[in-house]
Amino acid sequence: MADVDATRGTGPTPPDALRAAETGTGPGAFDDHHPPSADLLSDCVHCGFCLATCPTYVLWGEEMDSPRGRIHLIAQGVEGEPLSDSMVTHFDRCLGCMACVTACPSGVRYDRLIEDTRAQVERRYPRTARDRALRAAIFAVFPYPRRLRLLRGPLWAYQKSGLQRLVARSGLLERLAPTLATLDALAPRLRGVPRPPRRVAARGARRAVVGMLTGCVQSAFFPDVNSATARVLAAEGCDVLIPSGQGCCGALSVHNGRRSEAERFARRLIDTFERTGMDYFVVNAAGCGSSLKEYGELLADDPAYASRAAAFAAKVRDLAELLAELGPVAQRHPLPVTVAYHDACHLGHAQGIRTQPRALLRAIPGLELREIAEPEICCGSAGVWNVLNPEPAAELGDRKAAAVLQTGASLLVTANPGCLMQVAAAVRRQGGEIALAHTAQVLDASIRNLGTATLTAE
Repeated sequence: MADVDATRGTGPTPPDALRAAETGTGPGAFDDHHPPSADLLSDCVHCGFCLATCPTYVLWGEEMDSPRGRIHLIAQGVEGEPLSDSMVTHFDRCLGCMACVTACPSGVRYDRLIEDTRAQVERRYPRTARDRALRAAIFAVFPYPRRLRLLRGPLWAYQKSGLQRLVARSGLLERLAPTLATLDALAPRLRGVPRPPRRVAARGARRAVVGMLTGCVQSAFFPDVNSATARVLAAEGCDVLIPSGQGCCGALSVHNGRRSEAERFARRLIDTFERTGMDYFVVNAAGCGSSLKEYGELLADDPAYASRAAAFAAKVRDLAELLAELGPVAQRHPLPVTVAYHDACHLGHAQGIRTQPRALLRAIPGLELREIAEPEICCGSAGVWNVLNPEPAAELGDRKAAAVLQTGASLLVTANPGCLMQVAAAVRRQGGEIALAHTAQVLDASIRNLGTATLTAE
C-alpha cells in the first residue's frame, strides 16, 4: 500500500490537509450525521478478491483506487484524519458499480460505506468552482423528466441537420470541451414515440396490479422502452398504472452523495404511488431499481415516511424479476437473432438479478444467447460518472464494446438506459456495428410477433 503514507501525510503537513483545516472540514473527515460505520469497515480483511473486478483498479493498478484502498481511506477519516483532496479524488473515482460487493467473500457492505462517505463529501468538502458548476448543471437537468424532454426538440434538429456528424468529424468538441463531447456522443437517436397512457389494462385474466416507473432519461430518450414494458406487462396479465408527473426516483442523487435531494424525490414518488392499490412497483432501469429497493434505509430517520418507505420498497421489482415470479402466459413467437446480454451493474451486482433476464431471453424460440467476456467489469456509464470522468469512462466503454463485438452477435441487450448509451457510443468510436435493445423490447417483439427487423433496424 504505497499510497498510504502519501495520503496520511507523514513529515510536513501536506497542502491538502492545511486546506481541510482552513475550510472547516477538520478535525475529522466526517460529522455525526450518518458517518461510515466502523463496524462495516472492520468486515474488510483486505484479501484483494475485489481487485480484479474493480474498474478503476483494472485501469490504473493503484491501490487507493481499489475498494480495499478506499476502505482504508474511509477508516482514516473515521479515525480523525481530515477530509483531504487526495481522499476525495479517490472517492470520486469510484463508479459505484458494486462489482466488489459480488466478489467479496466477507460480505463487506462497500455499497453502504461509499454511499455514506459521498454524502459526507458533498456536505463537507469545498469543491472547485468548475466542479460545483458542472455538478449543479447536471442535477438541475438530469433528475427532471420535463426538463430533459425540452431538450428533445433541439437535439432532434441537431441530429437531423447533419451538424452532429460535422462536429464529430471535426474533433473540435473533444479538444475544447470534453464534457460536451461526451454528452454529444452519448445522445441516442431520437424516435417519435407517444408516452404510455396512465392505465394499460391486462390482457386476459388479471394476475397483478403494478405501478410502473417511467424514469428520467428513460422517459425522455427511450420512451419506446417504457411503451414496450407496459405492453409486455399487460400481455402477462398485469394492469399497469402509470401516473403522470411521477418524477425522479432519486437514484442519481443518492449515488452522488446528494442525500437530502434523494429523500425529497423518494417522498414524492411514495406519495404518488402509495394510493394506487398496486401489488408491485415495476422498474425497467437497473440503477433506479437498486435505489428504490433501499428506500427503507434512505428514509429510516423520517418518522412520517420510515414505515411507508419500507413497505413501498418491499413491492419494488425489476421487470425481469417480476416476469420470472409470475411465470409466462403470453405466447412467444420466434426471433431468429444472436443476442449478447450485458449485465447492467446495478441489476447484476446491486440487485443480484442475472438468471432471470437470461431465462426470459432463452425462452424465445430461435434466439441464441451469447455471453460477453469480463461481464463483471463496468461499461463506464455509472449514472453520471461518464460525464464527470469522460476519459476513463471512454476507456472502459471501449473495453466493453470490444468484448461485445467479439461475440459476433447482431444485437446487444441490456436493462439500463445509461449502458445502452455508453456502449453505443463506444461501438461507434470503434467503427463497429451492433444493434442495441432493452430486454423489454425483445420480449415485446416476440410476444407481438414483429420479427427481428424492429430490433435490428437503425
